[in-house]
Amino acid sequence: MKRKTFLKRAAGFAGLPVVSLSGANPEADRIRQELLDAWRSSEKVSLATAEQMPESGYNFRYTPEAMTFAEQWRHCILYTIGQLQADFEQPNLYAGKRLPLDMTKAQVLTELPRMYAHVRRAIETIPAEKLLATVEYGEHKMPGWRLLYVLENHIIHHRGQCVVYLRLKGIPPESYYGW
Repeated sequence: MKRKTFLKRAAGFAGLPVVSLSGANPEADRIRQELLDAWRSSEKVSLATAEQMPESGYNFRYTPEAMTFAEQWRHCILYTIGQLQADFEQPNLYAGKRLPLDMTKAQVLTELPRMYAHVRRAIETIPAEKLLATVEYGEHKMPGWRLLYVLENHIIHHRGQCVVYLRLKGIPPESYYGW
């Protein structure tokens, strides 16, 4: 995809309508809106990073034991969907299906927006009680909504690795444009 086309598509994310919140639980509604904003920003940066790598670099790995560029994204997609299912009883987009181990650039650029749309639907539909309830995550206790930030942190970690892959291929990464 050409840079101009990508920027036009990415700009559309900022123009997405704000979810209509119930008003029944103002605290949950505020948290939902904050999460939606964070995940929209995450999607924008992830797509920019994935778009920059040429197709030929999607099978690049810097050491034999490292994941390829494509495997980094595949892992993010499957982990996020799996955790939404386990932690929030959300449907698994890949139940009965498998993402190819060696995903192409086109496949990654199709599946990333699909995953992000699924996360947004989850944020909008997880019951307020479940968002606000205290849950255990490893050795920690936290409100359920923080698990959605844990998932986003996981993506940030792997996206950062993908930025290093770009640099190793001589591609200057897009500037970080944050929130």
